Amino acid sequence: MDNQTIDYAAYMKGLVARARAAQKIAEYQHDQARCDELVEAVSYACLDENFRRTAAQMLVDEAGLGVVEHKFNKIRNKSMGVYRDMKGVKSVGVIETDSVHNTVTFIKPMGVIGAVLPLTNGEATPIVKALWALKSRNAIIFSPSRTGVKTATYVVDRIRAVLKNFGAPEDLVICIDAEHVGRESCAEMMKQTDFIVATGGSGLVKNAYSSGTPAIGVGVGNATTFIACDADLADAADKISRSKNFDFSSSCSSENSAVVDESVYDEFVKELEAHGGYIVRHGSPEKEALCKVLWPEWPANHKLNKKTPARSPQIIMEMAGVKISDDIKFIAVEEFDGAGEGYVFTGEKLTPVVTLLKAKDLDDGMDKMEAILNYMGNGHSCGIHTTDKEKAMKMAERMHVARILVNQPQALGNSGAYFNGLPITMSLGCATWGKNSTCSNVTWKDICNTTTLSFPVDEVVPKEEELYSEKIRNYKFNF
Repeated sequence: MDNQTIDYAAYMKGLVARARAAQKIAEYQHDQARCDELVEAVSYACLDENFRRTAAQMLVDEAGLGVVEHKFNKIRNKSMGVYRDMKGVKSVGVIETDSVHNTVTFIKPMGVIGAVLPLTNGEATPIVKALWALKSRNAIIFSPSRTGVKTATYVVDRIRAVLKNFGAPEDLVICIDAEHVGRESCAEMMKQTDFIVATGGSGLVKNAYSSGTPAIGVGVGNATTFIACDADLADAADKISRSKNFDFSSSCSSENSAVVDESVYDEFVKELEAHGGYIVRHGSPEKEALCKVLWPEWPANHKLNKKTPARSPQIIMEMAGVKISDDIKFIAVEEFDGAGEGYVFTGEKLTPVVTLLKAKDLDDGMDKMEAILNYMGNGHSCGIHTTDKEKAMKMAERMHVARILVNQPQALGNSGAYFNGLPITMSLGCATWGKNSTCSNVTWKDICNTTTLSFPVDEVVPKEEELYSEKIRNYKFNF
């Protein structure tokens, strides 16, 4: 169909009308038990092996990104994990009674949510956000990418079938039809829905925030980690290997750089090799060739080659004219000239490539990490491998990131995991450092409104001498 003949505003108006009708039923007819029944049913139905295998294979086939087996497991982990976090939590009616301030808080839905789906995680994200909507009595409309619409439609159809099985409105979860997917329909969705959840690049998030509709967006990832002199080097290498290899680093949380204490650098590189790393040495022809593969127009700009994200290390190195063995899990590139702006290897790569830098100590390491994050990825995340809690505390005090993982694989832990206490999600807020409105792991609670009912309390008017210190009361202000 010719884009010029499509009335995208009218098309989206129809979708929103359907979603709004379904949402009103949820808001006024679904009690807590009904909400919990629906999220449990959807979560469990998405654990089916045939469904997961089909969705994982479908996305790899249509987008050419990632690893089928990893996506297969990702669907299970996210479906179960998100449900685990919301199970038993109130999302209808009164959620808090404060006897001290004599207030009662009611939770309420926002209405129709517009959600932009990232291509890199297009198999699991619709499930996670559908669970959010059903838990909070919202309806949700998904805008997938053109190269991921087949998978998105398949997953959403599964969820809609579950709702039909349970006698709930199917239009609580809607995917934009394949022939209408694109920037035009996404823009209309942003205009016409009540709230936007935008997961994607900085341009997409900016569009969401400037749409005139309230929005929550996530920022650019460029996770970096520090390997301290006291770290368990084998454990750190294993976790970075697992993180970089998972779904071929389709996650924005994958370690893009590892800053290593110089006293253990050589030993750590040996551990990386032992855990499946292929080392590209500083100043080598291989490094120059790899740079041209990842950033073809560098140094004019740092636009990432669209053919490289979530591709295997073998394919990426073959593009650079180097054949590596099939047992290689990731590529580690040395960068000794500098960090941050002007050093493109310290940027986000979305590939199984991690950049290695040396640091004199923790302070020097954090200097380099700050330079990297100021270049790309401020606010998102970083990590540290150490046996000294004080080093981790020192990093947390200084770094402008929303989350810091200690002795964990970042791609597997940033968005919440069974091995840490972070909420399981597919959307990571990056705070104002990353031009976001939240620093949290985004959950269903972020698409809810609240009403506070306030009853009178005994009036207590403070006295100045009780409220203000003697120092301030006696201070001679100079105006």
